[in-house]
Amino acid sequence: MNYLAHIYLSGEIDELKIGNFIADSIKGNKFSHFPSKIKEGIILHRALDTFTDKHPTVRLSTHRLFDDYGHYSAVIIDILYDHFLAKNWSDYSNIPLFDYTKNFYDLLEANYEILPLRVQQFLPYMIQDNWLYNYATIEGIGKILYQMDQRTKNKSKMQFATKELKLHYPLFEAEFTSFFNEMIVYATQEIQKLK
Repeated sequence: MNYLAHIYLSGEIDELKIGNFIADSIKGNKFSHFPSKIKEGIILHRALDTFTDKHPTVRLSTHRLFDDYGHYSAVIIDILYDHFLAKNWSDYSNIPLFDYTKNFYDLLEANYEILPLRVQQFLPYMIQDNWLYNYATIEGIGKILYQMDQRTKNKSKMQFATKELKLHYPLFEAEFTSFFNEMIVYATQEIQKLK
C-alpha cells in the first residue's frame, strides 16, 4: 500500500495519520523524539506493511508483474492498490477525495516543522501535483510511476506498468478489494492494541 491507504487506515486521529505517512522516512527506532500518537502511527505503518507483504492476494498481484519488473513489482502494486482505493473512494469514505486530500495537506503544512527533512523536501511537489487525488486516474498513476522510474535512473521501468494495469484491470481491482477489506479489519485491530 502507498500513501493514501496508509493515511486512510489511520482513522480519524491526525497524529496517527502523520506518523503513518512519515514512517518510510524514519530509520530503525529513531522516532523516540516524536509525540506518542505520531510514534504509534509509525508503528502502525510497519505493522500494515508486514501484513501486506505476507498477504497471499498481494503476492498474487505482485507475481503477475515480477517477470517484467523484478523486485520493483511490490512497489508498483502498492501504487496500483492506491489507485483502486482512490478510484473507489466513495465506497470507503463519506468525505469526497478532493476534500480529504486537501485536509491532509493542510494537516501536514500545520505540522511542517516536525516532518522529516525528506518529507519536507517532497511535500511541495506532492501538494502542487495533488498526488493523492490524482491516484484515482490511470494518467495520474502513470505520472507517479514515471517519476519513480526517473529516481531509479530508468532501471525499474515502472513507467511502463500502466500497460499491465490496463491489461489486467478487473483482476487487479478484484484482488485489491478482497485484500483491502481484510486490511481494514486488521488496521482497526492494530489501532486498538496501540491504545
